Amino acid sequence: MKKIIAVITAIAMIACLFAACGGSAADDGVYKIAIVQQLDHASLDEIRTAVEARLDAVAVDKNITVEYKEFNGQNDATVLNQIGSQVVSDGYDAIIPIATLAAQCMVTAAEGTDIPIIYAAISDPAAAGLTDIPGVTGTSDALNTAFILDMMLAADPDIQTVGLLYSNSEPNSETPIAEAKAYLDAKGIAYLEKTGNTADEVITAANALVGRCEAVFTPTDNAVMNVAATVAEILNEGGIPHYTGADSFVTAGAFATCGVNYTELGTYTADMAMDILLGGAVPEYHVMDGGIITVNTETAAALGLDYSAFSEMANTVREVTTGE
Repeated sequence: MKKIIAVITAIAMIACLFAACGGSAADDGVYKIAIVQQLDHASLDEIRTAVEARLDAVAVDKNITVEYKEFNGQNDATVLNQIGSQVVSDGYDAIIPIATLAAQCMVTAAEGTDIPIIYAAISDPAAAGLTDIPGVTGTSDALNTAFILDMMLAADPDIQTVGLLYSNSEPNSETPIAEAKAYLDAKGIAYLEKTGNTADEVITAANALVGRCEAVFTPTDNAVMNVAATVAEILNEGGIPHYTGADSFVTAGAFATCGVNYTELGTYTADMAMDILLGGAVPEYHVMDGGIITVNTETAAALGLDYSAFSEMANTVREVTTGE
């Protein structure tokens, strides 16, 4: 009798171990994935849509079931932490956080578990504290800041002052803003910094740049992206071209960018997540290829800007209009 009890106990322990490491999902072919978006705006929406489309496609290809649920943190750390607690307690097999604050909160919530976290669109994973953590990886949309500023000077070699518009609480902006300052210092070009963390603060900061610079640079900053259309209206009316870190700014009315394709980034992120769930290995984070210049032709016409030089700088110059 004691031997029977011992065998039953051993079997129960093994079952618990498999459940703890996600074995239950592999057993029944069902994978539960939490998609945690930091806030709503065009870039992050595009990534989420691409992630979900790819998860659906993989499910068909592999003849498995992928159940995903969307969560939105409303750009609020408290809300994101609550989501993290819920996702962990609900036993999701993987978490895909979109944007830096969402990733940081999910990593904190999942500490001590073996739930893999595959983040999307982190410009500087090291600066955000998202490297060298077991089970944590994802995709980076790191900017080539110098190239974007090269574009700025190609369009207007006589620029004297550049406005730097960003949120000083946005980790995505730290490295590219430091790079922009170093670049401009080396060129002997003055810069004027204006920052804001809330929508109203960003709008006030944008207004403060009008009449004081010949161009404005903003990295992949979520706080500015949240009011990108309003910022574009302010700067365009002020006759100032806005160079940005993502094409979603440009479709909202900014002048130009050179960066990654967010649909491709979302697709790659989803593939990483499924590779981990199906194979177990967690790779290093992946920096997405950029090199795509995007120009808003309506904004160029309104500002009287000639962007023909861009065609000599990149293999692809994509022309868009506002709202496209």
